[in-house]
Amino acid sequence: MQKSNHVWIIDDDRSIRWVLEKALLSAGIQTRTFDTADSALQQLGREVPDAIVSDIRMPGMDGLGLLSNLHNNHPEVPVIIMTAHSDLDSAVAAYQGGAFEYLPKPFDVDEAVAVVQRALAHAEEQKSERTHTDTVEIDTEIIGEAPAMQEVFRAIGRLSQSNITVLINGESGTGKELVARALHRHSPRRNEPFIALNMAAIPKDLMESELFGHEKGAFTGAATQRQGRFEQANGGTLFLDEIGDMPAETQTRLLRVLADGEFYRVGGHTPVKVDVRIIAATHQDLENLVTDNRFREDLFHRLNVIRIHIPKLANRREDIPKLSQFFLQKAAGELDVDTKILLPETEDFLCSLPWPGNVRQLENTCRWITVMASGREVHTEDLPPELMDNKEGNAPADDWEKALRHWADQALARGHHQLLSEAVPTFERALIETALKYTAGRKRDAANLLGWGRNTLTRKLKELDMAGEEEAG
Repeated sequence: MQKSNHVWIIDDDRSIRWVLEKALLSAGIQTRTFDTADSALQQLGREVPDAIVSDIRMPGMDGLGLLSNLHNNHPEVPVIIMTAHSDLDSAVAAYQGGAFEYLPKPFDVDEAVAVVQRALAHAEEQKSERTHTDTVEIDTEIIGEAPAMQEVFRAIGRLSQSNITVLINGESGTGKELVARALHRHSPRRNEPFIALNMAAIPKDLMESELFGHEKGAFTGAATQRQGRFEQANGGTLFLDEIGDMPAETQTRLLRVLADGEFYRVGGHTPVKVDVRIIAATHQDLENLVTDNRFREDLFHRLNVIRIHIPKLANRREDIPKLSQFFLQKAAGELDVDTKILLPETEDFLCSLPWPGNVRQLENTCRWITVMASGREVHTEDLPPELMDNKEGNAPADDWEKALRHWADQALARGHHQLLSEAVPTFERALIETALKYTAGRKRDAANLLGWGRNTLTRKLKELDMAGEEEAG
């Protein structure tokens, strides 16, 4: 269906159509006119306008009937309803039916043009938001444009036709389970179960029952036979998160399953055969655990066939804006509220934070913002207090080179060019202001501190539009 770029005017009064058409054309807005709602609906099968101005009382279908049809089939098109001064009920009905605005007859022509322009701006904004949302939804399996995340994507791609065992390394909150699910979803087992189990969340005395199931009467409380996660994942993938927390005796049983493809339920005497792909994950250094005899070396080598490292959020800062946007949209959907929008300075501030809790902390922050920020646009002062408390500590005074490098990384990641023309004046201005402050405005002394002659400082003040700085006394 072709999308036109103009406004439709629907009214059985020829003079109204003529006046509106001329006024809108004078404002640079293309128009098309119809004398009945039915003829306009017929044309909707071939094209859709950007906005519609319609009378409420016409032969055949009236304006409210047209509004109802559009609301159901083309809700993105703003409709302006024209109605008489005294027709309050019609005005109320128009708003209730989803009208963008209504124009009382007789109307002021300039006001009518202004209302149409607002409707067109609204339609464009809605279109932009829908397009943006669609783009985000396509990319949200795992969000990441940073080089380190591209390596993760390449690994998932290379493993897409494989059933091989994978070990995922990464700090808590980096998204290890998301990567495991992506590995499963892009594997030959995609139509079979994906079962996730966090070793750190299960009491040690229940871990074997959780993994391998139990027979009726195997222990107190075992009233029925129960399948474990291995059986539930048969044919599919079993994701063992925080594998480093698995107790030694369970490690031994897991090794046997990986070697033989079978196990016994707790309290059972009949072997159970399974075909399960193992994906394990940990935030710990398994090699150190092996050295300390806290993790079996043979099990480590069984698991460490292919290793994928998930970077911490502080090492992929260029992904923070898109991640924030996604999490804000997600939180707004969950809470049925409008999506918050980060102002550029707020986004920059979030990009500068250390994020010890990684992506999970960022997601929780976006949920907090959605609930607690008062306006739709989010200022830095709207952020959680614990983030603001770290504001001064993000770029220590004795580590300005590191802060400068970080700024350059962020600017390049955002597509900026000619960094020196942006950075050098800012750098010079900061040093000059600080030197003048230190010398109470005395230019000669400030020039000495900067290693310049006074004439050089005077020239720089003019170049940087700081000529208003006057020498004290």
